[in-house]
Amino acid sequence: MSAGRKERAEEERKEVSSEEEEEEERAAEEEDFEEAMREAAPSIASRTPAPSRRQMFPDIPEAVDDFLRNFLRRAGLRRTLNVFEVEWYGSAQKLLAEPLRTAWTAASFIPDALTHRQLLRRELETVRRETDLLRQDVLSAGESLGRMQRERDFHRLQYRRVAAEKNRMIEDFKRLRRHLESYEPALRQLEDKYQAALRQNMLISLEKDRVQNATDARLNEDKSNIQRDSSINKRSDSADKSPAKTTMTRHPEDTEFPVCSRLGNPRLAQGTFQKWKSPSSFSMDYSFRAHKLPISCIDLHPRKRILATASDDRSWRLWELQPNGEKVGQMVLTGEGHSDWLSGCSFHPDGSKLATTSGDSTVRLWDFSRGCCVLSLPGHGQPTWGCSFHSSGHFLASCSADRTAKLWDLNSQRCRLTLRRHTASVNSIHFLPFSNLLLTCSADKTLAMWDARLGVCTTSFQGHQHPCNHAAFSPAGDVVASCDSRGIVNLWDVRKPGLVMATVDGGPQAANQVDFSPSGKTLAVASDDSLVRVVEVDSGVASSLSGHGDAMQSVIFDHEGETVMSAGSDGMINVWAGKEKVK
Repeated sequence: MSAGRKERAEEERKEVSSEEEEEEERAAEEEDFEEAMREAAPSIASRTPAPSRRQMFPDIPEAVDDFLRNFLRRAGLRRTLNVFEVEWYGSAQKLLAEPLRTAWTAASFIPDALTHRQLLRRELETVRRETDLLRQDVLSAGESLGRMQRERDFHRLQYRRVAAEKNRMIEDFKRLRRHLESYEPALRQLEDKYQAALRQNMLISLEKDRVQNATDARLNEDKSNIQRDSSINKRSDSADKSPAKTTMTRHPEDTEFPVCSRLGNPRLAQGTFQKWKSPSSFSMDYSFRAHKLPISCIDLHPRKRILATASDDRSWRLWELQPNGEKVGQMVLTGEGHSDWLSGCSFHPDGSKLATTSGDSTVRLWDFSRGCCVLSLPGHGQPTWGCSFHSSGHFLASCSADRTAKLWDLNSQRCRLTLRRHTASVNSIHFLPFSNLLLTCSADKTLAMWDARLGVCTTSFQGHQHPCNHAAFSPAGDVVASCDSRGIVNLWDVRKPGLVMATVDGGPQAANQVDFSPSGKTLAVASDDSLVRVVEVDSGVASSLSGHGDAMQSVIFDHEGETVMSAGSDGMINVWAGKEKVK
């Protein structure tokens, strides 16, 4: 029993001594720690932490205790962490324990060397990956650079080859140009010969026609003289023997007006044009470019298929229609001399001359045999719009924007009459074939018919509501057609001036010119809407022909009435042919 008590007492003594030794060791450790802390305090104070860490922790302990704190926090050992902090700062850092605890409690993560190492490792891995990617990009860029250098060398060789070929072609071109220039005199000479031959052939044909007409006229004159002499002989006994007295003074070279009648038209007397084309039968036959600028007027040769054109380019041209059976226009002759745009043209009755009007306020007469202007007639104060020859060929009538119309004697080369009645620009003038009747239309919305021998207005036509642009006689002279700036076409009975036989509305755009077919049963109208309207006079039925790209300025029938020719602002000549004949 006593032995057991002794053993138990010995064990208790050993436990107490062990506890005392542990307490002594703990106290010694604490003293050693406090001494170490005091020794390390200057070095800790001298450390320069990172800005971000200094903002949260004024003084950062050694890396080991940071590691322990992070470990305990990750493991969720809050009480152990609290005990560690109390025991760690219980002796040496009592004053710092409270603020540091508050800061660490608020912080979600306390950086340490291990964590910093892990972060650096991650950054290093990221940098290595980026380095690998950059290395791959550099390798691909190097390959692309090599490929581009090879392509550059290839294209450089190609460029040198093309440059050498270009230089060779330039040399060939210069050599060919010199060769062509050496041929130009010969070509020019051949062209002159060709034009001269064409002109000579045309003049020979015109001269034959003129001689034939002169012969026929002389024969008719001889017959009339014989008849007049016989009648004079019959009345000689009762006639006054005193010489005739004249009460008028005139220029010695003035021409007497012939005594004409509307029955003097040989075509009407022969009863021709029994057949005519229906308006709906016309269709495009062919077209060609005559001028680069707008064409203002066209006129047809009295006997041949030669068309004259007047243009804004200050020139006139003659075109042979369907030469050698080909559907194309061939230029025969051209002339220049006006100082402004051309507004109108008209063939001389014998076909050997052409009269033109222009914006330079003059009227010029051109002789085809001479190839130049043989007469210039100044006298109008503003641009001249149109002209028309008397059937005798000795008189020329012209109209102007100065509100007058003038009658020129081509033999004395002077103005015989100045017709004043209109109160605005006189836009067109037209002689009734084989008569002394003269028709004018004006921007004052009226038409007037004059006796050219007496210089008096015999009839006035009033009915248009807009300025009149053009007017024309029918071949028989019993109907007058007129058009205005609103597209209205009126047909007038000459025997009843106040009566409008029919009205055709082609508006709202302007109608610029009208022309009767040789039969007088069909009327062609040129309009600003780029259409040619062919109107049946008796019924007023109209058919439209489209083919121009701009406003229509002029239209005319051929000698037989089977073809319509039109011209406009697009510089083109269109030829429309009828396909069927009706009674």
